[in-house]
Amino acid sequence: MVPVIITAALVGAELTKQQTPHLPVTPDEIAQAARLSVDAGASIVHLHVRDDHGRPTNDAERFREVIEGIRRACPIPPIIQVSTGGAVGDSAESRLQPLAAGPEMASLDVGSVNFGDEVFCNPRPLVRRLAEEQKRLGIKPEIEVFDLSHLETGLRLMEEGLVLRPAHFQFVMGVALAATEENLQLLVSRLPEGATWTVAGIGRHQFPMAELALQWGGHVRVGLEDNIYLAKGVLAQGSHELVQKAVALAERFGRLVASVTEARKILCLA
Repeated sequence: MVPVIITAALVGAELTKQQTPHLPVTPDEIAQAARLSVDAGASIVHLHVRDDHGRPTNDAERFREVIEGIRRACPIPPIIQVSTGGAVGDSAESRLQPLAAGPEMASLDVGSVNFGDEVFCNPRPLVRRLAEEQKRLGIKPEIEVFDLSHLETGLRLMEEGLVLRPAHFQFVMGVALAATEENLQLLVSRLPEGATWTVAGIGRHQFPMAELALQWGGHVRVGLEDNIYLAKGVLAQGSHELVQKAVALAERFGRLVASVTEARKILCLA
């Protein structure tokens, strides 16, 4: 199998310091969290940022400040993947802003989904606009799949030429689609030839889903954005501890961990 790419999702848009005091929110805190996660084995940093009051923001200048800080902090800078999902309710114009900060990758949410008690809206005109802008800027999209219909939309975007091949997908398990082996197997079976894929299990599903991805040749996302616990009732001291746990699982299943250089080649970024 190819080496496993580990993504560290450091911040998120919904998590608060009240839920975990280890959440990084300032540019310096995020840069340090990135450094620790990369040192632990992550090759991609998935990025949300916060304003001076700790609130989620899509401001391009704040993204640029944080990205530059991460690149300074890391001797071998990771692949930076910005979120264009923002927080639930953000406008289209707001969600486009992070793309101006110069990332190599960006998330591309391709369908609406019930998110807790709210609806994360991704109407097709917005999806196409985000895809067009990512293509124009030469940013590789990560197609976010919360449900089977989202995978079908991603395939349609490929057919329309809005997403270039080979495409990269992320299966988000435990939000709309139950985090089961059967559901993940179905999603993987529908992938187009040459595509790469990552799985992000939410909450307690993070590492059971990671184990399946490691065994099936996929890649893994961990981090405080998705799960704040290292074990039942034990808060992770940061995303790096979750990365360390993913690395240990990779070793158990005989998967080498991709370096940043290897990750770029696997994702055709090099």
